[in-house]
Amino acid sequence: MAIWAIQESPETSQIFLVRKILALWGVPRSTSTAFEWMMRTRGDFECFHEPFGEVWYQGEDPLWPRLTEDSLRTPGLTYEACWQNLQDVSSEKPVFIKDFPMYLDPLMSEDFLSNFNHSFLIRDPLKTLTSMYQKWPDFDEREIGFIEQRKLFDLICDLDGVAPPVIDSDDLLENPFEMVKLWCDAVGITFLPEALSWEPGPRDEVSWWDGGSFHENLRNSDGLKKQSRKVVSLEESPKRVKEVYETVRPHYEHLASHRIISKND
Repeated sequence: MAIWAIQESPETSQIFLVRKILALWGVPRSTSTAFEWMMRTRGDFECFHEPFGEVWYQGEDPLWPRLTEDSLRTPGLTYEACWQNLQDVSSEKPVFIKDFPMYLDPLMSEDFLSNFNHSFLIRDPLKTLTSMYQKWPDFDEREIGFIEQRKLFDLICDLDGVAPPVIDSDDLLENPFEMVKLWCDAVGITFLPEALSWEPGPRDEVSWWDGGSFHENLRNSDGLKKQSRKVVSLEESPKRVKEVYETVRPHYEHLASHRIISKND
């Protein structure tokens, strides 16, 4: 796993090394923001919360499928500006981003992907869809991201010749200490166990969407703590959840077959 990328200066044609951006590619409602908060607690990375997602949902020219004339649009917030900012910051310090693959289409290329040290966070789609339905009963399938996550994973496998690290949300919550350590080993960074604990409080850094309504649990949490695995009933799920679950389940299972396994399993 390479943590440096080779770039060429367009002005001087000089070749130089830059540190790759450490990326966690997830899906919504997958414990991904809690994982991001652990990375923020470390203090050794500049962390970005779904920077491409912010462009997709509320940029200058948003792309989300439920867009209306009244949806928020932010002048100057474009894919080009977002990507340039990430590159500028990463030239000065290590950068970590948590984002979702369905936001990447406008930038997707082999050259773009070569700038990242890739890893993936997956979650049982029934749990993700149930949680999404509670927030957005009218969610569009393109806002879930399992199909796009699988496409990105397969593309990186083809480009690199090896599968990138994958962790499952259930495994993470059942054994956060070991799973975070295994992930750190896999992406080539030092494991800092103290980063798994933090104080409850505001989470303004991750609240660009409507003031952070999705992050109530994170505001009340004090760390990545061991939790029992939850069970969700497919039979009792809403019709919309059942329909989308049958579509996306094979894509989740494909990535799950590559997930990092606890040494205790």
